Amino acid sequence: MARKQLAPEDWSMAALRAMARGGVAAVSVNALASELEATRGSFYWHFKDRDALLTAALELWERQNTASLIAELSGVTDPRRRLRALFTTALGHQEIAGLEPAIVAHADHPAVAPVLRRVTDRRIAYLTELYADLGLEPPSARRQAVVAYAAYLGWVELRRAAADILPEVADTGDTAATALEHLLAELERPGLRS
Repeated sequence: MARKQLAPEDWSMAALRAMARGGVAAVSVNALASELEATRGSFYWHFKDRDALLTAALELWERQNTASLIAELSGVTDPRRRLRALFTTALGHQEIAGLEPAIVAHADHPAVAPVLRRVTDRRIAYLTELYADLGLEPPSARRQAVVAYAAYLGWVELRRAAADILPEVADTGDTAATALEHLLAELERPGLRS
């Protein structure tokens, strides 16, 4: 039976899943080849080495979870609705559970650091713009953006590490929906003050 033709994105997604499970060290060419039922030759057809795969995977994460989401939200003209849509999407069901905390945990890795810095900068800039659109002065908008982003990172880390004892941070269920609604209300509140 012939094996299916793999694209670089197939390898990148497998690398992201491995990273979510076990960090950067879990991204092993042999393990990914086994998971994808592929050969090492298939890997080397697309990538020079493991570091090239890590970079491609992280850039895919950047495109899908930052650039595409921001572009998707550009059609929402009301800033309060855009903020709500942003956090509802970001804190909703994750395609690869635990990926964000795994990436942040490796912030000093040479392949992770530049991508994570770009993503963080882009997300903070976008949140700052949203809070400015809600009426905050630029310094206050920036501070609120940092607080909101910290809340997001904490939420996804709690989901990864303690969802069994904190049903509020789950991605489904009534308790989680109520907690998410409370968080959204708190993140929107600064926009009511000038």
